[in-house]
Amino acid sequence: MQAWQVHENGEPSEVMRLAEVERPTPGDGQVLLRVRAANINFPDALLCRGQYQVRPPLPFTPGVEICAETEDGRRVIANPVLPYGGFAEYALADARALLPAPDALDDAEAAALHIGYQTGWFGLHRRAHLESGETLLVHAAAGGVGSAAVQLGKAAGATVIGVVGGADKAAVARELGCDVVVDRRSEDVIAAVKEATGGRGADVVYDPVGGEAYAQSAKLVAFEGRIVVVGFASGTIPSPALNHALVKNYSILGLHWGLYATKNPKLILRCHEELTELAARGAIKPLVSERVPLRGAAVAVQKVADGRSTGRIAVVMEAAA
Repeated sequence: MQAWQVHENGEPSEVMRLAEVERPTPGDGQVLLRVRAANINFPDALLCRGQYQVRPPLPFTPGVEICAETEDGRRVIANPVLPYGGFAEYALADARALLPAPDALDDAEAAALHIGYQTGWFGLHRRAHLESGETLLVHAAAGGVGSAAVQLGKAAGATVIGVVGGADKAAVARELGCDVVVDRRSEDVIAAVKEATGGRGADVVYDPVGGEAYAQSAKLVAFEGRIVVVGFASGTIPSPALNHALVKNYSILGLHWGLYATKNPKLILRCHEELTELAARGAIKPLVSERVPLRGAAVAVQKVADGRSTGRIAVVMEAAA
């Protein structure tokens, strides 16, 4: 089979190599899947760079989120077991963690439904308890993680403010349903959000960026608001001033979605059932901005690593296409 492999850590476009390799053999509790589509996530870039919290042995195949087919023909969503990731014709996955791919979504959309939308659902509902009528602020609202949070926020009845970087991403955020869009490259984020909220700020802030975005979050969160820390795509991990949280009465909530797989896996299934229902009635639909063949995966992963993508880029296998 063909698979992309990383033999040394570095930038994805430099260290990913397409090779002919043997199909992986499933271990105990694992299943071999034929990949139909693999969604590109920022962690794929971090894996290539050796900067992710999980460091698989070299060489490995990145690709942490797929829509695939089982040997008996079922169409499923899975997180491949590294080092046999999804940027390949076949991947391995935990048989107990397979989820049915929603009929309402094609392969690329189904592959993009899992990590970003599960993270959004857990962040907004399990951690922040977002309520209808509240204001949600989403950083990087046109990106893969942010776009999912925007759609889930709108589905929950919130007013959504999206912060983006550039006019093209602002247009995408509006199409996603943001009620207010702030372009951080041409606008003062703090002033714009305060104006949009009448000086009150946002009840919930969804932050997959960190760095300067978190500093803005602390200034923009409302009284008794909640900041959900999802990741640090900026590359800078902030150091919150807890005295500020105390004085302003807001909560800082961490979210590591992957922990639920071991701590409370039933919640992942419940979440997937809700996401499937939302997709069936058209309330959510993953924004797949590009579909590339397997041979284009390295360039596409680099594009995501550089922050030049909107929504999700999916690697679609020719047989599935």
